[in-house]
Amino acid sequence: MGFANWLHVIFFYMKRKKVEFIRERKFAAEVSVELIEEEGGWSPYFSTDDAEKLEAVRLALRAGDVATAAKYGDVYELRPVTT
Repeated sequence: MGFANWLHVIFFYMKRKKVEFIRERKFAAEVSVELIEEEGGWSPYFSTDDAEKLEAVRLALRAGDVATAAKYGDVYELRPVTT
């Protein structure tokens, strides 16, 4: 099979960096991930590793475990502003 016949089998994709903002209760985190974009399908999407990283941060924030969440990105404590 020649090269031209394999072109339809090759998937071209592009990755771009993005910062996801996760908020749970009184905490928020900014986590760097890569979005994968490709022709067709369910694009854009996260890699499995990035999806697991976001889930770990979300669960840590929900449990109040700031130290674990901070391993993956910047963590903030949210406070209401009163006037």
